[in-house]
Amino acid sequence: MLRFKNHFRSNYSSYHVVDYDMTTGKVLKRGTAQGASDESAWSRGQGWGLYGYTMMYRFTKNKRYLNQAKNIAKFIINHPNMPADQVPYWDFNAPNIPDTYRDASAAAVIASGLLELGQYATKSERKLYVSEAKRMIISLSSDAYCAELGENGGFLLMHSTGALPLKSEVDVPLSYADYYYLEALMRYKNWYL
Repeated sequence: MLRFKNHFRSNYSSYHVVDYDMTTGKVLKRGTAQGASDESAWSRGQGWGLYGYTMMYRFTKNKRYLNQAKNIAKFIINHPNMPADQVPYWDFNAPNIPDTYRDASAAAVIASGLLELGQYATKSERKLYVSEAKRMIISLSSDAYCAELGENGGFLLMHSTGALPLKSEVDVPLSYADYYYLEALMRYKNWYL
């Protein structure tokens, strides 16, 4: 499948954007708009890949999608630049780590994706996915990321990063961060408690 071949590197990190020739289908360029560089692993993009391939498996039962999701999960969980609190830097290869922005929205998407993936995993894989997701949820629920009632413009989560290279939505609340955070909380409560 071209989606695997052209959009993912051998370590299962993904490009943000792949431009194709409309006539031949040939790849013209691989790159990023929101990541640190064309060859970096933009954290929310990795989360979208994990979440997306897991959902594709849910609806198709195509094992290739499940295997892709598991490999993306492995890349994220084992990444040496994942902070101890499991809330990723805005890009796994960002310059100035650890003195750079975090992305609570990436953690929320990843946590929700891992919990969904746990539904289709072996017992040992499920234990790992749920454990990692729970650590992310606990961090997101802490004072470091979860706003006081009535603060943060009414948003739940602080410290998301939309598009740092474009100087857009840097260290702010984002609606989809709250959405996936709430989804992760519901999935954890409904499936794993």
